[in-house]
Amino acid sequence: MTRTPTSQKTGKTPAASRITQRAAEGLAGGLAGGLERALDPFTSAVKRAVQTGADAVANLAHPAEAETPARAAAPGKPGLAVSPLAVPFPVMPPVAGVQLSTVQSGFYRHERKDTLLMKFAEGTTCAGVFTRHTIGSAPVDWCKKQLDANGGSDVRALVCNAGCANAFTGKQGADAARRTASALSRRIDCRQRDIMLASTGVIGVVLDDSKIAAKLFDLEKDLRADAWAEAAATIMTTDTFPKGAAETAVIDGVTVRINGIAKGSGMIAPDMATMLAFIATDATLSPGVLQALLALFTRTTFNSVTVDGDTSTNDTCLLFATGAAGAPKISRAGDKRLADFKAKLEKVMHSLATQLIRDGEGATKFVKVNVTGASSPASARKIAKSIAESPLVKTAFAGEDANWGRIVMAVGKTEEPVDRDRIAIRFGDLVAAEHGAVARTYDEAAMSAYMKKPELEVSVDVGVGRATAHVYTCDLTHGYISINGDYRS
Repeated sequence: MTRTPTSQKTGKTPAASRITQRAAEGLAGGLAGGLERALDPFTSAVKRAVQTGADAVANLAHPAEAETPARAAAPGKPGLAVSPLAVPFPVMPPVAGVQLSTVQSGFYRHERKDTLLMKFAEGTTCAGVFTRHTIGSAPVDWCKKQLDANGGSDVRALVCNAGCANAFTGKQGADAARRTASALSRRIDCRQRDIMLASTGVIGVVLDDSKIAAKLFDLEKDLRADAWAEAAATIMTTDTFPKGAAETAVIDGVTVRINGIAKGSGMIAPDMATMLAFIATDATLSPGVLQALLALFTRTTFNSVTVDGDTSTNDTCLLFATGAAGAPKISRAGDKRLADFKAKLEKVMHSLATQLIRDGEGATKFVKVNVTGASSPASARKIAKSIAESPLVKTAFAGEDANWGRIVMAVGKTEEPVDRDRIAIRFGDLVAAEHGAVARTYDEAAMSAYMKKPELEVSVDVGVGRATAHVYTCDLTHGYISINGDYRS
């Protein structure tokens, strides 16, 4: 997650956090580092989650070595409890033509891996969608420029670092990005424009590219096809669990794989993609097809999630196709042979997008907001986002209060066309309001019982048309304030 420096914020570390920090520091002074990490419940929980996925992949890829534990990836920020909405990391078999490696480059003060290398087979095609933030980062600028230069053809590698966003860093940041790509291109013998870059972390700090350059040898020698779980954990910032999704599809009788990883838990209201998401397939698809599919499914997946209404400077989603599965080349997005692939790609993207919400900073509720009866799709989307991003609505979710009056407020403030006397609001299957007033069948006890569920659905019909939209969001708790009040520390 990218963040502005603390100097631009006013949050203070809560007293409880300071006491916990002092206690941890005292413990660290008396015990060895290894024991400290073993006692850290967050570290242990995330490592178990990552280890489960990594073990499954290792056993599938190397049955004879099943007894040897796979290498566990490092967690994100220490001290955060794993989200109660977390889902297990999936089994992610290798994608032909993709190798991954992770290393600790030193972008954090604590011990953890923070740099990911993804290397692709020759001839790999690529497409991307990026933040619409008007202050885009140096890596975003780099990727846009290079995809324009190479047309998305023969992309050979991606380097991603966590801990430094390299955003709002001017020419120095741009030079650091260029040097990173140059150093890797020399090592793997390709053009600079065939290297993609991504960064996440604190805004306003220039990337120390020498840290990455010093680790390129280690990254290259440790490349593996089954390191997806480690890759997902390495790009975490305030995430509390690694995020991945995998599917198989059939193209003209040939089975292909689709794997994706993502990171993000705050500053999420993308209007392009997500915080960071990297998806790879071994299908043979032209850059034009990749771009068309990525843009098509972004709207209903990554563009339909919001944690806090804030858009990052670094949002990036890249889709790679290695062509290594031996499937026929597809050069038209409308090709009927792509039907199964399209469905599976959207499923991967939807899973990754909703995992971001499940890991929303401080989240305890996963919420789907549906809007129907709107005058246009754009109007429906604006109303849905207004509901999903309203602090008053989100705190009501946190308090398990079915305060439908706050829903009405969020609808009306958009100034979109609605019929006040036809508005209907439901929480799950329970009707809260209809015909512009509280429902005659409203049952407070039933509504309160529903609101205690960890997953909620709110549906609003505004009564003026046929357009619909949905947005996924989470509640707003004290945890969000605690995490962001001391983000840089």
